[in-house]
Amino acid sequence: MMGLRNTNAGWGLPARLLHWAMAGLILFMFGLGVWMSNFVPDVFEQFGLVQTHKSWGFVVFALALLRVIWRLVNPAPPLPAHMGGLERTAAHAGHLALYALMFAMPVTGWLMASASELQELYGIRNMVFGLFELPDPFVPGSKPLEDLFRAAHFWCGIALGLTVLGHAAAGLKHHFVNRDNVLTRMITGR
Repeated sequence: MMGLRNTNAGWGLPARLLHWAMAGLILFMFGLGVWMSNFVPDVFEQFGLVQTHKSWGFVVFALALLRVIWRLVNPAPPLPAHMGGLERTAAHAGHLALYALMFAMPVTGWLMASASELQELYGIRNMVFGLFELPDPFVPGSKPLEDLFRAAHFWCGIALGLTVLGHAAAGLKHHFVNRDNVLTRMITGR
C-alpha cells in the first residue's frame, strides 16, 4: 500500500496527487486563457470559455489551499544532502513563488472579473460551474480597477509560467544530471 504521509524518502500519495493535479490544471488554464483571449473571435463562444476559466480558477484556488494545509500538517521530505546552500535557497524560493502564484492567479482573475462594468450592465455573475456565486466586492464595477487586475493577472501568469518552467527544469536536472531521487519521489513516492 502506498503511504499517505510524506516520509524522509519521498512524498505521500495525497501530496503527489495534489502536485500533479495542480500541474495539469495550471497547464490547462494557461492554454485556455491564451486560447480564449487571442484566438476566439466569437463573443458568445468567448463568454462560455471565460465562465469555464473562472470555474476552474476556483478549483485551482481550492486545491492550492488544500495543498498548503496538507503541507503544514505533513512536512516535505528533506532536500538531498548534496545540495549546496545556494541551490537550497533557490529551491525554497521557487516553491514559495509557486505557492504564492497559485493563489495570485485565481485571486487576480476573480478581482478582474468582479471589477468589470459588464457584470452590472449585462447581469453577469461570477458563477462556479453554475453551482454557486462568488462574492462581488466591486459594485458597481470600475474600468481602472479591472485594468489593474487584468495587468496583475497577466504578469502573474508570466511569472507562474517561468516559475513552472524553472521547477520542471530543476526536476529534470536532478534526475538526469545529479541522478538523485528528487523527481522520482514525486512520481513514485520513493
